[in-house]
Amino acid sequence: MVRESESGLPVEPVYGPRALDGWDPAERLGEPGRYPFTRGVHPSMYTGRPWTMRQYAGFGTAAESNARYRRLIAHGTTGLSVAFDLPTQMGHDSDAPLARGEVGKVGVAVDSVDDMRVLFGGIPLDRVSTSMTINAPAALLLLLYQLVAEEQGVAADRLTGTIQNDVLKEYIARGTYIFPPRPSLRLTADIFRYCRAGIPRWNTISISGYHMAEAGASPAQEIAFTLADGIAYVRTAVAAGMDVDDFAPRLSFFFVARTTLLEEVAKFRAARRIWARVMREEFGARDPKSLMLRFHTQTAGVQLTAQQPEVNLVRVAVQGLAAVLGGTQSLHTNSFDEAIALPTDRSARLALRTQQVLAHETDVTATVDPFAGSYAVESMTDDVEAAAVGLMGRIEELGGAVAAIEHGFQKNEIERNAYRIARETDAGERVVVGVNRFRLDEEEPYEPLRVDPAIEARQAERLARLRAGRDRTAVGNALSALQKAAEGEDNVLYPMKEALRARATVGEVCGALREVWGTYVPTDAF
Repeated sequence: MVRESESGLPVEPVYGPRALDGWDPAERLGEPGRYPFTRGVHPSMYTGRPWTMRQYAGFGTAAESNARYRRLIAHGTTGLSVAFDLPTQMGHDSDAPLARGEVGKVGVAVDSVDDMRVLFGGIPLDRVSTSMTINAPAALLLLLYQLVAEEQGVAADRLTGTIQNDVLKEYIARGTYIFPPRPSLRLTADIFRYCRAGIPRWNTISISGYHMAEAGASPAQEIAFTLADGIAYVRTAVAAGMDVDDFAPRLSFFFVARTTLLEEVAKFRAARRIWARVMREEFGARDPKSLMLRFHTQTAGVQLTAQQPEVNLVRVAVQGLAAVLGGTQSLHTNSFDEAIALPTDRSARLALRTQQVLAHETDVTATVDPFAGSYAVESMTDDVEAAAVGLMGRIEELGGAVAAIEHGFQKNEIERNAYRIARETDAGERVVVGVNRFRLDEEEPYEPLRVDPAIEARQAERLARLRAGRDRTAVGNALSALQKAAEGEDNVLYPMKEALRARATVGEVCGALREVWGTYVPTDAF
């Protein structure tokens, strides 16, 4: 169907260049949905249907987060994105000494299958796509989700969604690691195999540059370090005996979208092109889906300000537009008050409405790849690609992503760039509206959402009841079987699932693996 502009003129679904002086740029750019995927991974992109609109949410108890999810679905969210609290992300139960003061603060507390059951109560898991931002304990949360789906009568082959499961970036930029890199990579390979056999529609990893960008990485560093991590995961799976085309189609990526719209569009185009080339030339992938860099985008939380927070609505709209023009497959738009506290219901709804305006009130969905052929964007794409490839080459010289992490290379590079940005902001060379220019003499009051501190005590009470009411012998046997698998070469997800089914807690399962694999202790960067 041909769309019409506001003037009643036709808008073509795909535009292409005309050959000039014997040179056809289409030969280099390719077509949408075809190698090297510079112009997008699907031939029709948003002219067929818009991107998946996700809202990252989770706070307090499972019951409170469940209520927020159900409201978001009612407002038109087409995919859920779950935020977990820090104890869950670090593999600790809510009553652990290290969890004190952090339960339910930056996400929902999930200690066992009981919490996961409440979290998704009343939400049909065969009709919703769920993304879970969880890394070191990703296998546990995926298995808890599968157990709840089984209770709903939903077959595993009908589940769709993503686990972030990108532990390498935790050593580089974020810090929610548990085990050392090498057993963590083994766990990742086990997840690939498990999902290939049993949850085939699940995206087994979301290789993330977002957190590197939030830590200060430039766009070129973001895609270079992310794609280098992706290469490490693929090499690990291939070394474990898997065929690249058996798992590569389920790989996905996660990037930031900043307010620098043109460079962000160029970044996404360059990332697709690099990944397609690597997968075809290094790994010999034959399935076209193995060559596609599919990605989720979140608008840049680090660019939001507590000063004049309503200005963040404008920032998020521009960032969201950059993601859409760059060809994202799904998008989360931050709420304008996230620099102050957890989003309120009203601000979360406004963030979703921002995506809906982009999808339904603008013409960016009328044609595929609106920026193709732009002198500025095409030149910037080449420049970002060259810079990223250069950084990836330096990582290879150090022995690959894991060795470079052990040398502190990526962390050093990101910190150097973050320092540059901070200096420019402090000097006023980089304008931040409301912070170093266009300030108010007095900020208007804003009442943020606050998490009830009594949540921690209530979670501890739930854990006490769980431990008192379960079969302790069955839990002990299941954890022993898990440790035996971890000591050998068997896939650890099968005994892990049985331990969780027996109502072992997240902290107990991670503790059993810590005893076998140890914990990661970072070294000072060079």
